[in-house]
Amino acid sequence: MIKNYIKTTLRSLLKNRSYSFLNIAGLAIGIACASLIFLWVQDELSYNHNFEKHDRLYTIYENQTYNGKVSTFHATPGPMAKVLKAEIPGIKTAAKMDGEGDQLFALGDKTITEKGRYTDPEIFSELNLPFISGKPENALQQVHSVAINETMAKKFFGDTDPMGKTLKMNNDQEYTVTGVFKDLPKNSTFKFQWLAPMAAIDHKQPWMDMWGANWARTFVELQPNADVAAINKQLKHFLAGKSKSSTECFLFAMNDWNLHDSFTNGKMDGGRIQYVKLFSFIAWIILLIACINFMNLSTARSEQRAKEVGVRKVMGAGKGKLIGQFIGEAVIMSFISVLVAVGLIYLALPSFNNLVQKELSVNIFEPLHLIYLFIISLITGLLAGSYPAFYLSSFNPISVLKNIKIKSSSGSGFIRQSLVVIQFSVSIILIIGTVIIYQQIQHVKSRELGFAKSDLIYINLQGKQADLFTGVHHDLEQTGVVEDAALSDDPALQINSNTDNYSWDGKDPGKNPLISWEDVSPQFISTMGMKLATGRSFYTNAALDSNSVIINEAFAKQMGREGRIGGIVRDGGKKAFTIIGIVKDYLYNDMYGSAQPSLLYCHPAGTRTLSIRFKPGVNLQDALIKTGAVIKADTPGYPFEYQFVDNDFDELFKTETLTGTLAGVFASLAIFISCLGLFGLAAYTAERRIREIGIRKVLGASVSGLAGLLSKDFLKLVGLSCIIAFPIAWWFINNWLQSYQYRVTINWWIFLIAGLTAMLIALATVSFQAIKAALMNPVRSLRSE
Repeated sequence: MIKNYIKTTLRSLLKNRSYSFLNIAGLAIGIACASLIFLWVQDELSYNHNFEKHDRLYTIYENQTYNGKVSTFHATPGPMAKVLKAEIPGIKTAAKMDGEGDQLFALGDKTITEKGRYTDPEIFSELNLPFISGKPENALQQVHSVAINETMAKKFFGDTDPMGKTLKMNNDQEYTVTGVFKDLPKNSTFKFQWLAPMAAIDHKQPWMDMWGANWARTFVELQPNADVAAINKQLKHFLAGKSKSSTECFLFAMNDWNLHDSFTNGKMDGGRIQYVKLFSFIAWIILLIACINFMNLSTARSEQRAKEVGVRKVMGAGKGKLIGQFIGEAVIMSFISVLVAVGLIYLALPSFNNLVQKELSVNIFEPLHLIYLFIISLITGLLAGSYPAFYLSSFNPISVLKNIKIKSSSGSGFIRQSLVVIQFSVSIILIIGTVIIYQQIQHVKSRELGFAKSDLIYINLQGKQADLFTGVHHDLEQTGVVEDAALSDDPALQINSNTDNYSWDGKDPGKNPLISWEDVSPQFISTMGMKLATGRSFYTNAALDSNSVIINEAFAKQMGREGRIGGIVRDGGKKAFTIIGIVKDYLYNDMYGSAQPSLLYCHPAGTRTLSIRFKPGVNLQDALIKTGAVIKADTPGYPFEYQFVDNDFDELFKTETLTGTLAGVFASLAIFISCLGLFGLAAYTAERRIREIGIRKVLGASVSGLAGLLSKDFLKLVGLSCIIAFPIAWWFINNWLQSYQYRVTINWWIFLIAGLTAMLIALATVSFQAIKAALMNPVRSLRSE
């Protein structure tokens, strides 16, 4: 039977080459598009699955309440990891890490900045990293030891065994290589190239051993049968007995790190999982549109196969056998489409990887991929072929063989029209979504930040570079391309330090606002391009302002009457600082939110970031060359590695930008596939009305009039699609925008443009068939009738 299906299908394909091409093309594009999305979804869902114990690994999160609002943080006190295992049953191991950062490593004249972390040795047991050289249990036993990944090992040592050799970190301390582990996959939360013992840094600052200072990430492995709810119950008030804190702790599972790392008022509320669900839904929609396209094209060929059906019924073929035959043909054509789709996937995968910034791969001989392709072929074939099969098998053989015109039932006509409406409704929704997403991104990008991000670069300082700032600043000014430079703890777009431990006269004891703070050099305000609302900036001599602070307007508002020049702010140690300036509000951390209270100290010592502002209009390439020469000359042994602040700003909208781009691509594909179906339906309609067209033309109807006559019914369908799509699109987009505090307004003209675009595309598609039918010789058409 399968052999007969294949023969019949191939014969049908050859006989109806144009329709077969459109059928296969539509299905192949739909399957290829859906498959690429499913590859991306699979990658997202398998994040951190490279770690053998991912089901039992957790990190500790904290919920802290400020002014009645709960905020969630991943930083925990330094001593926490050490006591968790001893005090809470069910926790097998606990290890702490510092924040991921770049450090400069040197071997002779070779210097490379690598990303890594300081950590406790227990982390190797938790992550079970595969070692190429050395043993994980011995890797971090020495204070100045380091375990590196295989890529870093090859950079420094080539094919030579690195074990026992030394690398100098930050031109300061020699670290001995005690282990080499395999590179982590791209779909891993951890991105480190090296790990060094926490013992090397955890006593450098006294606050690192304080229960009230949150700076470390704490990772735990639970016992195989541990009760997560019971552990969370003990964790909830764990810190209350250590630091009299009201902070509540809880376990956050490794399986949720990538997809669910979004919290509102202390509760998990989505994250990347929303995008995974969205694009999974779109993938199925694209596949459905491709199937609809198949149905319409198959129906359009119905009259060409009517006699075949009549002959086979007269020869004894039952309706069930015909249905099986046509569904079998659809499934075989689906398998052919899948083969074409595989080729399209391989062709499109490099561009798709570049778009989504991943390294996805496909191997059709991998069992999982083979099963997927088989299932998708079967489902698509059954779904796409079912309606045409039932429709074709219902023809009356007597009417067909007597050459009586087959009249389409109102039901079948309604179904075909409904399929077109569904296709274009989805396409219009995607068009509207693409436009709104683009508008939202541009809306946020164009808002006033409170500082100038253009012509601004920053350098992550290493070792003792900050101590040499005075000479560097002077020489940078002498280049003629640098307007100013300043030191700070963090880059312009983020502030990592915050506390509610500030007080002032008249402060409401019932309020505890969270205040961000930053150590900076005197040049910070001018380098960032910030504007003072009142007061002055810091003196050039930082020592003169060691007891002074500059606050922003949001902090001044929190302070009430004391938020003024000359006002006094006291820190947790009750040390008093005088307000000398109030800077206009500026955005940091959350570009979608409002400006949060912040405070600047004039304490440049120990800062980690050098920001450099170029003069307006300078040649950036020339400016970078001159700046690099100063950095290399004044801080020898350290490379000039910079980042543009506006590039970092664009990176903040990476997910939204990707969503908009993919939505645009999918909208275009959905419209293209829909037009294939519309093309087929137009051909079908023209074929059924060939006699009417001939008579009208004999009676004097013009080509344009006939083309309009055939087109208007399809434009009505697209108009109906607009009526259906507009409220659905508004509902989805409005819900999506609610997650953003600073959001764009949904304008009516976006819906108008989307609807007109769909109509123009549909008109262009239908007009081809309409004009072709209108130009046909009426004598020929009437004779054939």
